[in-house]
Amino acid sequence: MTPARVAIVIVTYNSAPVLGGCLASLAAGAEGTRLAAVVVADNASKDDSLALAGKAELPVRPVQVGRNAGYAAAINAGIAALDLAELDAVLVLNPDCRLRPGALAALCAALDRPGTGIAVPRLVSTDGVLHHSLRRTPAVRRALAEALIGGRLAARIGTLGEMVTDPARYERPGPADWATGAAMLLSVEMIEQVGPWDESFLLYSEETDYALRAGDAGWTLWYDPEAVAEHIGGEAKTSPMLAALLTVNRVRLFRRRRGRVASACFYLAVLLGEAMRAAAGRRTARASVVALLRPSRRLRTLPG
Repeated sequence: MTPARVAIVIVTYNSAPVLGGCLASLAAGAEGTRLAAVVVADNASKDDSLALAGKAELPVRPVQVGRNAGYAAAINAGIAALDLAELDAVLVLNPDCRLRPGALAALCAALDRPGTGIAVPRLVSTDGVLHHSLRRTPAVRRALAEALIGGRLAARIGTLGEMVTDPARYERPGPADWATGAAMLLSVEMIEQVGPWDESFLLYSEETDYALRAGDAGWTLWYDPEAVAEHIGGEAKTSPMLAALLTVNRVRLFRRRRGRVASACFYLAVLLGEAMRAAAGRRTARASVVALLRPSRRLRTLPG
């Protein structure tokens, strides 16, 4: 069987501390595939991200976005730098991810399933602890349950929560509504049909939007536990600015896909949850409440 032709797009923004480990993992991670290009799409980093990328013994193509335009904009710039006619798939990869050996070939095999447009790996911490990366479609009842009892507890009650936490689910391959966007293999056929990522989200919810749009077009997102990637992540849990952006984007995404009544209910459920946690002293929740109640305080551009 002819190896799949794959390119990797890595979005960087002051990513030098983690980019080296990511790039060092790609040769082994791409074993069994034809790695045509590694595009490093840089959002105007002030550190040595691009210089570091240039030293890698890989077919690196640097792309300078010119400003901190966000994750989706850099993905679009990276994909635009590729000749999709010469590829079967494109891996979108965070710079704080490291591919385990053979991960890319396993994801390519998953894309061979009829109707599969996106394949995602098992995500683990650098210590090997499982990340709950699979998600269900956003819904009012899920937002309300998460507001009242918390996302972790809601996830343990059937399909009540948006996050999938059942350990058994992560041991077997299968479809999911969407998944966190740290590592996603996209089929070229799907890319050409679904089109570019929505740059208006800046950060967060752009992968949700893209996966759900792919689903709208009839494509399946497939999870394969045989493909493994280590992921650091977690900045939105500590940064009030990023937490507020994440929360606002959840509401914006829902409004784009649902009617006024459902969207109002979703907004109130999210606001309730953030207000309860803000009252308990959580700084990230306080920032989210302000952003939800005062549109003028919402982040419009990312800091340069």
